[in-house]
Amino acid sequence: MTSVLAVDLGGTSMRVSRTSPDGEVLERREEPTSDDATRLIELMREVAKGGPVAHAVVGVPGRVDYGQGRLEYAPNVPAVWVDAMDEGKLSADLGLPVSLANDADLAAVGESWFGAGRDFADMAYMTVSTGIGAGVVVGGLLLHGRRSMAEVGHTVVDGEALAEGRPATVEELGSGTALDRLAKEAGLDVAGKDLVNQVRAGDDRAAKVLTRVVTAAAIGAVNLAHLFTPEVLVIGGGLGLNGDLVLDPIRNLLETRGPRGLPTPIAVVNAALGDDAGLAGAGAWHRAFRPEAASR
Repeated sequence: MTSVLAVDLGGTSMRVSRTSPDGEVLERREEPTSDDATRLIELMREVAKGGPVAHAVVGVPGRVDYGQGRLEYAPNVPAVWVDAMDEGKLSADLGLPVSLANDADLAAVGESWFGAGRDFADMAYMTVSTGIGAGVVVGGLLLHGRRSMAEVGHTVVDGEALAEGRPATVEELGSGTALDRLAKEAGLDVAGKDLVNQVRAGDDRAAKVLTRVVTAAAIGAVNLAHLFTPEVLVIGGGLGLNGDLVLDPIRNLLETRGPRGLPTPIAVVNAALGDDAGLAGAGAWHRAFRPEAASR
């Protein structure tokens, strides 16, 4: 069976797999992300030896110019990656056709075709992790123009903070990075998963920090719902996959501040594919992505 060579490039790690057309991750390799872009090419070549691959899909953490086939802006990876992530360069190095994808777009396709959104026509995906990203799939097709879109993480939600030069965006206030920053400011000596564990153990100070962060993320999710009116909001990411600690605040805010008068409320569920959402999405990328939307 011919598979797709899938890549999920992140600020912390880079993962490569062979993925079947039905989204099954057949083989997976992972290494820390460095400032050596050539190592990714080597890793892709190593994984490609495991079986026949028709093409590659590379998910990157930033704004993608789909018309030009290149990474345009990526604040959370070393600058060398912006120049290296170019479809033409990658195709020449690998000897395979390569498609670049925004990582949240790719994960959205994975969840829509093979995961938590597969029973819905219209789905919005939001990852709440080190940063916050989003992708929207309508009728099985990724919503995009020349560039990747739905960057709800960079939308401003606190005008007063913006005027004063303080964190003001959904990502600055509602991400895993924000959680660690606010925990430190609160005098807590825990962060990330350890802080969430403290919340589950009944720590009031940790709970207050988490509530601030999750409330900001929930505002971003509700804004996403107003912009695209999906049937389902799928929440993923390291922080987002904490079940009702994250989902309930989103549901509650969606009920009071979300789109009104819908005959069926927007469902809010966790991603089903976890960290593999982007790798799985590569299996359906060429069916979900409309090249003509990027070339107008």
